[in-house]
Amino acid sequence: MHPAPSVIIFTTLSGIGFGMLAWLGIDATPPQGWVAFAFFFIAYALAVGGLISSTFHLGHPERALKAFTQWRTSWLSREGVCAVAGLCVMGLYAAALIFLGTHVPILGWIGAALSLLTVFTTSMIYGQLATIPRWNTPLTSVLYLAYALTGGALLTGRVSIAITLLLVTTAVQILWWLRGDKAFADRGSSLETATGLGNLGTVRSVAHPHTSPNYLMKEFIHVVGRKHAQKLRIISLILMAGLPILLLSIHVGHIFALLAVLSHVAGVATSRWLFFAEAEHTVGLYYGMR
Repeated sequence: MHPAPSVIIFTTLSGIGFGMLAWLGIDATPPQGWVAFAFFFIAYALAVGGLISSTFHLGHPERALKAFTQWRTSWLSREGVCAVAGLCVMGLYAAALIFLGTHVPILGWIGAALSLLTVFTTSMIYGQLATIPRWNTPLTSVLYLAYALTGGALLTGRVSIAITLLLVTTAVQILWWLRGDKAFADRGSSLETATGLGNLGTVRSVAHPHTSPNYLMKEFIHVVGRKHAQKLRIISLILMAGLPILLLSIHVGHIFALLAVLSHVAGVATSRWLFFAEAEHTVGLYYGMR
């Protein structure tokens, strides 16, 4: 798949933002006043900023509102509905903390649930696609939720929980990669199944269906070298988990915590680039590019 910057920014920032909102929602002793304002401002900036960036990948961003009408069949529409509902509920929860100094636990728990449900719906946009075997697994949802909870724990200052989640997320990410590397072959798709001509015998591509790249080739076929992919995987794990754990273990201070968060975000963005760049769409078989 083409690793569009807008989608990478969206999945990286919104996931961390909604993860942060989830942790703020279940906090038994949440911050109040200006401190609460600072935490919620960061969470909303990440969540909303990520959602806005996703619209830049649309051919007609002005039609984005129409997506909300398809919630019965579309995970993209469900994502939008859950995101708006979660942001509204958390907005009321935050307002009570900031302006009234009042903690309303039920609003926080509902908002936290909707925030994580938003992340889940985002993951299902990709996880439900049978045409991309690497994504088509429940592990995709586990991965997205793990990243959201880990980033949220880091940004809300839950150091011990964050370190544990960094290790868990690393294990999930490695497992997702190992499973994904053989997913396309295990699916059994071939040029015969792609063209529907298998009943006639062995099929081979004599020439590409098009003399120049078309939309499908630009969006659904992206080739990244295996050596480069392996290097980027190592870099993403070091930035996402290795360096943050080291920084948080050395000293729990604002500077080290900020560096840990920045490193984590960079690592998540790298893994997200690989998430899209390594995805093998079965349409590539039809074009003889798998």
